[in-house]
Amino acid sequence: MERDKWSSRSTFVLAAIGSAVGLGNAWRFPGLAAKHGGGAFLLVYLLAMIVFGIPLLMMEISIGRKMRQSAPGAFAGINKKLEPIGWAATANAFVIVTYYAVVFAWVILMAGISYKFAGLTGNTEAARSLWATTIKTTGTVSGYGTIAWPVLIALVLAWGSIYYCIRNGTESVGKVIKYTVLLPVICLLILAVRGFFLPGSIDGLVKFFVPDFSALSSVTIWIDACGQVFYSLSIMMAIMIAYGSFLDRDTNVALDATIIAFCDMAVSVLAGIVTFLTMGGVGMLDNISASGIATAFFIYPQAIVLLTNTGWVNAIFAFIFYFCLCTLAIDSAFSLVEGVSTAISDRFEVPKKKTTLIVCLVSGAISLCFVTGAGLAWLDIVDNWCNNYNLILIGIIESIAIGWIFNTTKVLEEVNRNTKKLKMPAGFFNIAIKFIAPAILTAFFIWNIVTLIRNGGIYGAADGYTLTSNILGGWLISVLVFASGYIIKALFKNKMVKDIQSWDEIDK
Repeated sequence: MERDKWSSRSTFVLAAIGSAVGLGNAWRFPGLAAKHGGGAFLLVYLLAMIVFGIPLLMMEISIGRKMRQSAPGAFAGINKKLEPIGWAATANAFVIVTYYAVVFAWVILMAGISYKFAGLTGNTEAARSLWATTIKTTGTVSGYGTIAWPVLIALVLAWGSIYYCIRNGTESVGKVIKYTVLLPVICLLILAVRGFFLPGSIDGLVKFFVPDFSALSSVTIWIDACGQVFYSLSIMMAIMIAYGSFLDRDTNVALDATIIAFCDMAVSVLAGIVTFLTMGGVGMLDNISASGIATAFFIYPQAIVLLTNTGWVNAIFAFIFYFCLCTLAIDSAFSLVEGVSTAISDRFEVPKKKTTLIVCLVSGAISLCFVTGAGLAWLDIVDNWCNNYNLILIGIIESIAIGWIFNTTKVLEEVNRNTKKLKMPAGFFNIAIKFIAPAILTAFFIWNIVTLIRNGGIYGAADGYTLTSNILGGWLISVLVFASGYIIKALFKNKMVKDIQSWDEIDK
C-alpha cells in the first residue's frame, strides 16, 4: 500500500502542534502555575521542556520518519524484541481516546447550552452546578441505570467530527488543521482582551508571572512541571512516531520539533494569561484549581456569570470559551485515533480508511460506558491509571530501549539530517535520552506509586473509589495495555507483516 504523506512541512507542523496543544494546556497548566508560585512554575516548566521534552519529541519524530512505520513497526525494525513497546503505547492511546472523546462531548455540550448563562448573571451557585446537572453524574462508580441523553448526542457529534477529520488520512487532516489549530488561539486572544479590562485583572497577571522562588524547594513543583511537559507533547502515545512516518526524508526534524514544543508552551502561557486575568478580574484568584475538570466545568462557569451585568454578553463569552476547548480537543482526539489506526494498518496491511472507521466505531462503543451516571467516576479512575502509571512506564521503557538497547548516535544522525546550523548537540542529546529522561520519569513513576500506596490503592480503596473499581478500571487495563503486544502476536502472528526493514537496511 502507498503510504500517506503530509502535503507540506507546514501541514505536519500544524498537525503536531494540534496534537500537542490539547485541553491540558487550557485547564491543567494554569492550575499548576497557581499551585506552584506562578512564575516559578513557568521557569521549571521551560527548563523541563528544553532538558528532556524536546529531545524526546525529536527522538520519536525521527524514528517514525526513518522507519516509515507506526510505533509497533518502528520498534520492530529497530529490534524485534522491542515491538511490544510500540503496541503498549498504541493500546494506551486507544484507551485514552475512548474517554477523551467523552470529555470532548462535554465541552461540545457546554458550548451548545452556553445560552443558559444569559439567565445566570451573578448566580455563581447555579453556574457551578450547570454541568453536573446536565451530565447527570452520581459521582460514584454505581448508577449505570441513568444515561445522560444530551451527553450521548454530543458524543455522537464528537465521534462524527473525529472521523470526518481523519477519514482520508493526511489529506483530510491537512484540510481541517489550519482552522482547528488557529481558532483556539484567536478565541484565547479574545478572552485575554476581555480579561485585561476587568478590575483586578493585573493582580492576576502579577500572580502568574512574578515567581515565588521559595516554591522551587518543593519536590512537587518539579514533578508537576515535568509531568505537564510529558503529557502536553503527545509523546509515548504512538502519535508522533505515526506523524513522523508521513514525513519526507528532507524534513528538518530538529527545527520542526523545537517549533512544535515552543508553540505548545506558548499556548499554555496564553491560556494561563486568560485564566489569571479573568479570575483576578472577578475576584476568584484563590479558586484556580489544578484539576482540569474542576477548572472548566465548576470554576470557569462561576467566573463567566461575573464578567458583566449583561446576561447575553456573558453567554457569548461562555460560547467562545467552550468553543475554544472544542477546537483544542478535536486535534488531540483525532491524533490519538490516527496513531492507533496507523499501527493496525501498517502491521496488518489493512486499508487505512477501513482501520480508521473500525477504530472510531469500537472506541465510540466503549465510550458509552462514560455517559451514564457513573461515567465521571470511571473516567477519573481510567484516566488516572493511563496517565500516571501506563504512560510514564512506557516512557521509561522507550527511553531506555533507545538510549541503552539501541543507539542514540544513530537516532541523532536522523534528527540532525538536513540540519545545517541549529544541530542538536551530541553530548546533550545522549545525556537527555540515556540519563535525564529515564531518571525523571522513574522518579515521577515512583512518586505516583508511593502516593498510590499511601492512599491504600495497592490493597484497598483509593481516591474515594473501591478496590474492585480500581482493579477493573486501573490494574486490569494496565495489564492488558502492556500485554497487548504479546496477545496480538499470539492471536494474529500469521496475519502480521513479517518483512520490516531494519534501521541499517533502510539506507542500503
